[in-house]
Amino acid sequence: MTSREKKSLRQIAHHLSAVVTVSEQGLSEGVVNETERALSDHELIKVRLSLLDRTDRNQIARDLAAACDAVVVQTIGKVTVLFRKNPKADPRLSNISRYS
Repeated sequence: MTSREKKSLRQIAHHLSAVVTVSEQGLSEGVVNETERALSDHELIKVRLSLLDRTDRNQIARDLAAACDAVVVQTIGKVTVLFRKNPKADPRLSNISRYS
């Protein structure tokens, strides 16, 4: 993904709210499943990582992206933006279609 594409995705994600939260227990099957569903529907999502340690948050974000075959677009503080292209996305749900 080019820096221009990432910049465009960051601009779209700026106004979004987090739709998935990872708690202190870390990644679970439920979190991965909910992230998969959200990425399928919305393509671009924010994930809140409620962990105290920065290195743990970064590792969980990378692990979650890998588990969902997604790309980490941006991480700021406790919020990470994930993107996964869905060629059959519903334009009414897709954040990419609605905000671009």
